[in-house]
Amino acid sequence: MIIDFHTHGKLAKYLAFSPDYTDWLFASAKRAGLDALCLTEHFNTQGFQQVYADISSRYPRVGDAFDVNGLLVFPGMEVDIAERGHTLVLGPMEDILAFNRALEPHKAKDAFLPFDELADEVERRGLHFGAGHPFRAPGRIPELTCDQLRRFEFVDLNGKDLSHDRTRTVERTYAFAQRIGGVPVVSGSDTHQAFQYGCVVTRMAHPCSTFDELFEQVHERAYQIEFAEDLEFRVLTAATLKRALKEIDRLGGSYVETILAGPAA
Repeated sequence: MIIDFHTHGKLAKYLAFSPDYTDWLFASAKRAGLDALCLTEHFNTQGFQQVYADISSRYPRVGDAFDVNGLLVFPGMEVDIAERGHTLVLGPMEDILAFNRALEPHKAKDAFLPFDELADEVERRGLHFGAGHPFRAPGRIPELTCDQLRRFEFVDLNGKDLSHDRTRTVERTYAFAQRIGGVPVVSGSDTHQAFQYGCVVTRMAHPCSTFDELFEQVHERAYQIEFAEDLEFRVLTAATLKRALKEIDRLGGSYVETILAGPAA
């Protein structure tokens, strides 16, 4: 099973949720060779609850995931901390939605939860906790104490960071994971649109549909991380498209209609 542990279902946090855009993303992920992904939308994105309400209303649930036309979508969210930096929280949809509602008072930039409080809540709720792109500025996750860092269950080897300096990102990420207790490293494209899917993937030893099954393999290191030969080009193309689509929206056009229109005649 080929999975991406860090993806987004919207183009940008400030934009309204578009089911058509998210469907385009999921179809593109399947075409890129993915069997599954973790949908780690930003916890303070506009319409967070809508995203999962739409998915759960239109697609069948299989274990902890949703079967979107053959693509398994595992629920999650990306959560900022007061110390600066991003974390990944994964778990069943009901638990993710409940946690997201509880975080409502902490969604503004000046109100993010401190790391310890967030980690306590993740543990109390029985969710899976990861360090997202730990070396990306202005995040400061590596500056947390050793005791704090050991609360992470996994570390994100991030496609966007790999595109800037693949060798250094791999070395730093694995060294960081080793420093905080030898936790597993898994891969995430961190895409907000289609072209970035597949730039880096995690090939699990066995297919699965529950978080227990998934993380049993993660802890046993029963997987391999694979890089696309054109990783850098995919991420560059994705960033260019993202800027163009956001500019279309700024000018009053429909970025969704632009995407769905298909190739020009």
